[in-house]
Amino acid sequence: MAQTLTILGLESSCDDTAAAVVRQTGDRQAQVLSSVVFGQTELHSAYGGVVPEIAARAHAEKLDLCVVQALDEAGLGLQDLDAIAVTAGPGLIGGVMSGVMCAKGLSAATGLPLIGVNHLAGHALTPRLTDGIAFPYLMLLVSGGHCQYLIAHGPEAFTRLGGTIDDAPGEAFDKTARLLGLPQPGGPSVEAESQGGDPKRFRFPRPLLDRPDCNLSFSGLKTALMRMRDQIVAEKGGLTRRDRADLCAGFQQAVVDTLTEKTRRALQLYMTESPSEPVVAVAGGVAANTAIRTALETVCANQGARFIAPPLELCTDNAAMIAYAGLERFRIGARDGLDLTARPRWPLDQSSPSMLGSGKKGAKA
Repeated sequence: MAQTLTILGLESSCDDTAAAVVRQTGDRQAQVLSSVVFGQTELHSAYGGVVPEIAARAHAEKLDLCVVQALDEAGLGLQDLDAIAVTAGPGLIGGVMSGVMCAKGLSAATGLPLIGVNHLAGHALTPRLTDGIAFPYLMLLVSGGHCQYLIAHGPEAFTRLGGTIDDAPGEAFDKTARLLGLPQPGGPSVEAESQGGDPKRFRFPRPLLDRPDCNLSFSGLKTALMRMRDQIVAEKGGLTRRDRADLCAGFQQAVVDTLTEKTRRALQLYMTESPSEPVVAVAGGVAANTAIRTALETVCANQGARFIAPPLELCTDNAAMIAYAGLERFRIGARDGLDLTARPRWPLDQSSPSMLGSGKKGAKA
């Protein structure tokens, strides 16, 4: 008889407190029995970004409530679980510690196995949770704090082809929104504003396209937008609605063009492994951007690869992906003790040199 595993997952690496229950029987499609996320947007809105101390306190206050609600929605009790998975890094260390300590307490009280999960592995394995795809596949993590191209070979085997050396795309969108007086989170605001804009009016740089690798950089793009904004303000005494829309459209197009070309290069490298069914998957909040998603779909179609973008609620930070990543680790015999530590930095590809810089959701791993 096929083994059935039921895993509770906890996520608290940044500003979302989350708990979820995932179940899988044998090789069948995994089921998300419940997924609860408590956001902290209002707590940080006055500060223009996530305040680590405030986030950590909020996690400590909400984690137990998240667990109770996730179990209730799944119709299960702690006795029905096979293991507890928790994000052990990378991320804001106070938040990661809150989750790890909560998971340790549950493990110690129940005797359930404890599984530490790399937050990035949670994102990278999400396409297997949602679509059941086989290894190897190409994964683009594109979010508020991370941007990497990875070939996923197994639950704990990843090859990084490239990544951002400074700001991730989500950070660049957030900073652009602040520079133009748009509300946070910046991604949806900039995308909405760009709808009526002319992407050709302002010519912004396409960083690192002159290099043949898959690395990215978005800090200079944000700086270029700030200088253009200042030039317009100096000439006109302020920004018109048209100016702001054109700035957003030009900035977004620069991001789209950069990700399109770098994805094409990463896909070429991935195809050298001769996958039987080539798949390119994308996860992270920035994947919700329609222009970016459309461009990536086109690249994949031209190269004969299937394109997968999980539902938005499973692309952004959530605990279902952590529960599933824990389930995959559990199946291959991975277990952690009560000495599990919280890690602010934790690269998926241990053999590659660390990327430079550190984003709001942790180090560029």
